[in-house]
Amino acid sequence: MCESYNERQQPDPSRTLAQYVSLALFLNPPPALTLKVKEADLPPDAQAVLGIVPLLGKFYEQAGLHNIWTSHQDVYATLSQRYHEPLSKVLFDTEIYLKLPSSVYLGRQFTVYLDLMGAPAQTNARNYGADYYVVISPAPGSSLKMEQIRHTYLHYLLDPLALKYPSHMKRLEPLLDVVKTAPMDEGFKNDTSLMVTECFIRAIEARTTPGGKAADTQRDKMVEDSVEQGFILTRYFYEALINFEKDPAGIRNAYGEMLTSIDVGREEKRAGQIQFAGQAAPELLHLSRPTEGKLLITAQERLTTGDTDAAQKLAQEALDEKSEDAGRALFILAQVATSKGDMQNARVYFQRALEVAQEPKVVAWSHIYLGRISDLQEERTAALEHYRAALTAGAALPEAKAAAEKGIQSPYEPPSHPQPQ
Repeated sequence: MCESYNERQQPDPSRTLAQYVSLALFLNPPPALTLKVKEADLPPDAQAVLGIVPLLGKFYEQAGLHNIWTSHQDVYATLSQRYHEPLSKVLFDTEIYLKLPSSVYLGRQFTVYLDLMGAPAQTNARNYGADYYVVISPAPGSSLKMEQIRHTYLHYLLDPLALKYPSHMKRLEPLLDVVKTAPMDEGFKNDTSLMVTECFIRAIEARTTPGGKAADTQRDKMVEDSVEQGFILTRYFYEALINFEKDPAGIRNAYGEMLTSIDVGREEKRAGQIQFAGQAAPELLHLSRPTEGKLLITAQERLTTGDTDAAQKLAQEALDEKSEDAGRALFILAQVATSKGDMQNARVYFQRALEVAQEPKVVAWSHIYLGRISDLQEERTAALEHYRAALTAGAALPEAKAAAEKGIQSPYEPPSHPQPQ
């Protein structure tokens, strides 16, 4: 195992850790340590260290790691509880600033993991499709790096918002030519929505830096540093947020107007006067995507924004071409049918998804949806069977486990007001 690790060491120790974080996020709990997805769907950095998994399984058994974990479980629980309140406050304050309601949607998740045995003060953030993760190794006696967690949470909240305005992003594409020589990551130079969202997030971070008027100089420097790294719309959004803060409208309503008001010619001219920095600060969030699955990733994103027709078309295309995960494609089609109130087709698609799906998340939520449909049709026995199956499949998924347990306790009742799915 040590030999395997040494062979895959990177020049930067943080990169060495990062590839194992990526792999861990796609593994089922021990002792199985099996993949949650097909090997081809792993991000590239996780694929590079996949060979260590069989060795880990043997080591887990021979070293008796389960007993060691059990003896320290209370310590982990205590530390998790210590960080829970400040973390919740940061997320809540972020939603309050953006004037957003609670953002827990089915099909998307934002998860923070504490890795207490990692190198101190390390933070890794990941985005895989609709799922966002932050993995933190806190330093002894220190608080969490809340600004890094909030950065990822802002991506979680705002990435789907950008997808609602494809025509606006198309209009802003000329700005990508201006930043070709900027030191920021290449991904931002080739995707307007990524670049625009990052500029917007950095503007929010500057606007919300505490300190009142006394912090204006610091805020201005944050904006200037961001612009010099290539995020040329940071100043525009910073100024637009001043008016947003005075307006009662939430970001969902204000965002489109902000995009419409961008003067492309003016921003190109302003960017032409920028002397870009020699290097950029590394982006915290690894926008890693599986090598396959782009149709379904886009379909899930469209579904999140409420564009059910586009989601249905993309999922059906993936299913017809047999190019991507059939179970996830059928699951998205079932979600679309559910959102349209077509319970008959929803049930058919969820059942078909269960026949071919391997991903625990798809299996668990398909059972939960089928349990709810059965409850609505007063088929309580069938509903309980599905909730129990979901509990087994979703044992490592907190949201699915909670939903299954709730379904077992009492029959499902739809909310009095439609909730975003």
